[in-house]
Amino acid sequence: MRILGAASAAATSYPALAAIQQGAAAAPVQGPGRKAFGADMGDMRHLNADTVIISSNENPLGPAQSALGAIATTAPLGGRYHMEETMQTVQVLYDQFNLKKGYIALTPGSGGPLDLALMSNIGPDKPLVYADPSYEQGPRAADTMKAPKFPVPLTATYAHDVRAMLKAHPSPGAYYIVNPNNPTGTMTPREDILWLLQNKPAGSVVIVDEAYFHFSDHESVLDQVAADKDIIVLRTFSKIYGMAGLRAGYAAGRPDLLAKFNTVAAPARSLASISITSSAAARASLLDKDLVSLRRKINSDVRAETLEFLTKKGYKIVPGSQANMFMVDVKRPGRAFQMQMMKENVAIGRTWAAMPNYVRVTVGTKDEMAKFETAFVKCMDQAPGTVNGAELHLPEHYVPSELHRA
Repeated sequence: MRILGAASAAATSYPALAAIQQGAAAAPVQGPGRKAFGADMGDMRHLNADTVIISSNENPLGPAQSALGAIATTAPLGGRYHMEETMQTVQVLYDQFNLKKGYIALTPGSGGPLDLALMSNIGPDKPLVYADPSYEQGPRAADTMKAPKFPVPLTATYAHDVRAMLKAHPSPGAYYIVNPNNPTGTMTPREDILWLLQNKPAGSVVIVDEAYFHFSDHESVLDQVAADKDIIVLRTFSKIYGMAGLRAGYAAGRPDLLAKFNTVAAPARSLASISITSSAAARASLLDKDLVSLRRKINSDVRAETLEFLTKKGYKIVPGSQANMFMVDVKRPGRAFQMQMMKENVAIGRTWAAMPNYVRVTVGTKDEMAKFETAFVKCMDQAPGTVNGAELHLPEHYVPSELHRA
């Protein structure tokens, strides 16, 4: 189901979004399905209507008003395929990034093309080198392709250690870099990625996941695609553009690298085409010249206020986040603390094996983060308890995660 293109909702379903876009204080939108989240293909477990959901790195602002207008205009055309709609959006991407024809694949979300980028370059004799902790889709793809895995710890500044990654294996199929990194939100300097591109062995590909790039103030490496380097860059409209449920993303790479996606065995390569409403919303977002800078500032301001609060209270955080997430040390198993927070109606993110006492928290609205702060202090003031096995495997609530890209 993750790779299917979902139908887009009409703009009238989201009456509060226009006010939110202007920075006005507004409650989270309570649209259809707001309370229910599916655990993969399993049963539906319900959250309370007032639960603060800061677990999935979603954007609480939702789609921009320009995107909603484009959806409303395009939806009546949905009875026909209108492939030219998608090509118009691809052309905007070509123009914005100075890319030639054939260097962009527009897709329903970025999860599918990320799998294809990984799977088309790794295998039993072509290992994957990646950072630890980082987004798990890399090692999951390696497991699927039976590719050897070489995790490399982050540096002291929580960047990808590109020199250690280069030493990890003499001839890997791919190096996977998430920038900003998920879950730490920290950046790997552009010059480090360029160094890896320059010094990597021939035949290896650098795959850079820039899902959260728009939240940062660093330079992208997407220009290396135009320079015909051995690189694939993935981006999504799910994060700063607030289109997680609309499913739109793209892969940028040389035509020969994108063509390799077709070498992945079905059904992994069976990506549906993007819907015309999602394409129109994506194009409108790209052409909305003030959107990224406005939302970057909103996220940065709320994140800074939250981290200042945590730091003044004496809590330890991972410094340097430039994404819509951060990590904080809860001095106990993160999964147990996550369950404590759920009892306070605050759904926070998961933990990683490399940092078991840290939890990841998504940056929500100012009001949501105020509720998070109250609940966090209350839970931290409680003595760490024990969590039995039954509770671990059968939690009271399903906590939404971007792992489940339904």
